[in-house]
Amino acid sequence: MSLLSLASRLVRPVLLSTDPETGHNLAIAALKTLPLPGCGTDDRRLAVSAFGLHFPNPIGLAAGFDKHAEVPDASLRLGFGFVEVGGVTPKPQPGNAKPRVFRLVPDEAVINRYGLNSDGADVVARRLAERAGRSGIVGVNIGPNKDSADRVADYGLLVEKLSPHVSYLSVNVSSPNTPGLRDLQQASFLDEVLARCLEARDKAAPGRPVLVKIAPDLSLEGLDDMVAVSRRRGIDGMIVSNTTIDRPASLKDQATARETGGLSGRPLFGRSTVMLAEAWRRVEGQFPLIGVGGVASAEDAYAKIAAGATLVQLYSGLVFKGFGLVGEIKQGLAQRLVRERVASVADLVGKANAEWRLT
Repeated sequence: MSLLSLASRLVRPVLLSTDPETGHNLAIAALKTLPLPGCGTDDRRLAVSAFGLHFPNPIGLAAGFDKHAEVPDASLRLGFGFVEVGGVTPKPQPGNAKPRVFRLVPDEAVINRYGLNSDGADVVARRLAERAGRSGIVGVNIGPNKDSADRVADYGLLVEKLSPHVSYLSVNVSSPNTPGLRDLQQASFLDEVLARCLEARDKAAPGRPVLVKIAPDLSLEGLDDMVAVSRRRGIDGMIVSNTTIDRPASLKDQATARETGGLSGRPLFGRSTVMLAEAWRRVEGQFPLIGVGGVASAEDAYAKIAAGATLVQLYSGLVFKGFGLVGEIKQGLAQRLVRERVASVADLVGKANAEWRLT
């Protein structure tokens, strides 16, 4: 067991005993202050190339953890192959009233209704600009202000301000906590949003990858529309998926499950992986996918990749298993490659896609 894994296991009971948002803030504070050694060189078989970028390993930190781009480099030192900060809104906004984060401990799940609390684009752009010259892939998730009169314009402004300072942009049209935002997943709205984002990208940072992040609650017809628009517009990738508004009957903590917001963690794994597999079949190799939702082990990461993900993200798994989870997943993936005599993790993409079907 690594020192990071041991430390995480010792500290985790303390963090889990606190209010969830307080625990999250303590984790950010720890990454700001604690000296974190580098995790060393990754197994070369874990290296992946996607949308013009070379990733040392396919495991990324999902948006929602480092909302304000306070600790991207510290997060990279945990062993992630890439990190995604945000979501970021054009103007600062406080988000929804507290409490707004809830743990479902027996389910290894989280419900959040943060509502895109953000320090705003100017502050985040300044923090990201300070990274100039540093190594590591850092993306940013973007979304409109809650009270915006022109949400399409918000996306364009965000791309303009942030794209020069990041490795890629993730267009969030799927947060369940901003009223009406998921309406932007409708074909006509999404087409307008992506057109504005790509236009702004071409002016501010030509060639910077633009991805779109979708919800797991889409119908297959809705997914058809999302993929068709994304392919027609020539986006660089898709992230599948955001949190769900569904509440599976299998949840053990039914009392907490009544809280409104997006559900993430273990219960999201199946639904998000099915949506990932369905998206992979529709994309037909035009652009790569990032699989996110319920990843908490090497087996989970393997399943996402085999379903069609080139890259994998996690966040809620850290809440219940600690920062050492990143290294454990990478080690498990590398061991799996050895057992299966596979030269590269990239060779696994889509290998078991047919096992995941929407029923």
